[in-house]
Amino acid sequence: MPARALSIDGVEYFGGVGYLKAGLQLADRITTVSPTYAREIMTPESGMALDGLLRARAAAVQGIRNGIDDGVWNPATDPDVAQNYNALRIDMRARNKTALQARMGLTPGVDRPLFGVVSRLSPQKGLDLLLLALPGLVAKGGQLALLGSGDSALEEGFARAAAARAGAVGCVFGHQEKLAHLIQAGADFVLVPSRFEPCGLTQLCALRYGALPIVARVGGLADTVIDANEAATAAGVATGFQFSPPSVEELSYALDRALEMMRDRATTRRLRLNGMRTDVSWRGPAQRYAALYRSITRPAQ
Repeated sequence: MPARALSIDGVEYFGGVGYLKAGLQLADRITTVSPTYAREIMTPESGMALDGLLRARAAAVQGIRNGIDDGVWNPATDPDVAQNYNALRIDMRARNKTALQARMGLTPGVDRPLFGVVSRLSPQKGLDLLLLALPGLVAKGGQLALLGSGDSALEEGFARAAAARAGAVGCVFGHQEKLAHLIQAGADFVLVPSRFEPCGLTQLCALRYGALPIVARVGGLADTVIDANEAATAAGVATGFQFSPPSVEELSYALDRALEMMRDRATTRRLRLNGMRTDVSWRGPAQRYAALYRSITRPAQ
């Protein structure tokens, strides 16, 4: 390579060759899996020392959110849930909550607020924040159904919580696809308290299944969940809860908001229906990718 390639304006990265940097320098277009994450990586906090380059190439950067397979993730036909339902028959969803409580060893009760987690257990996913907020949630009547694996300290922490709070906390470590579907179909709320999240799929599945997502206001989580603040709720567009920054205090406040919301059955039902009617499929994103590819291949004028 010529000497200029190993300069800061070339592919040099902390004294070596940065292959990702080279890709960002030379690509015709740069895409991320959500618009907010595209903006976040242009900041020193999230750019991993590549934010200057990304800002210089901002015109080439585009965020297109992910989608999910809405044929596989379809509560009306899903073979892995206890009771199929759709937006017109959303009241039947309650049977899945009863089945989930039984599966996770939780005290039965349709009116008990049930929070679900389907996640890799890591600090990046903010599960350490949830572990710290969990005693307060349980004290206020909440239940937790957790499916995941990862960081050994987090697994041990949640295992201790389940042992100490039998009937209120249930954990399965590992991954079981059928249980993942049942959590989405049976939980009242699904938690995604990530410190950063390029897009996230769990909250998209939650929307599809009528579980209200509780998410940190980062990356694709910010792009796909409409916070149930006063204005959005009054306008009839809210689909879940956002909190920022990712901290125990802000997560606990979001959990309190969710508990308060659940007392208002009509509003809670409306939010569930808003989520189920949200298009979280690949149809829109695929069209945007196709348009992007066509723009690259179009002959220069």
